[in-house]
Amino acid sequence: MMQRKYQRSFNQIRKIVEDTAGFFSEHEIDDSLRMKVDLSLEELFVNMVTYNTETDSDILIEMKPIEQGIEVSLTDFDVERFDPTMAAEIDIDAPLSERTPGGLGLYLVLKMADSIHYEYRDRKSKITFTNRVTGE
Repeated sequence: MMQRKYQRSFNQIRKIVEDTAGFFSEHEIDDSLRMKVDLSLEELFVNMVTYNTETDSDILIEMKPIEQGIEVSLTDFDVERFDPTMAAEIDIDAPLSERTPGGLGLYLVLKMADSIHYEYRDRKSKITFTNRVTGE
């Protein structure tokens, strides 16, 4: 298991991607999951940095190998509740002129993750997602 805190800065994304690569290598996790994990991590981290401006606390990222894949959690401290699993549906078939900006990245995370879970307690917001290799 890896537990690491990252400063609330977009500059941390490169370090997160490097740490993810190292974790995949160390635990021999199928590299075909890397793009989904990196994209999901980046989107969720960027959302926390962008929208949870009431705190200066670092964001905790945890990774652990699971059967056929990986489980990843992001925890944001001293923030308001925002449950990404309750986000409004995006109509990806609607013409661009009829779409409201925002939400597409979160939509992709929800579609790419095999499972996603949200917890909120004592102003602590935790998003956990899993990705597994499938037989497709």
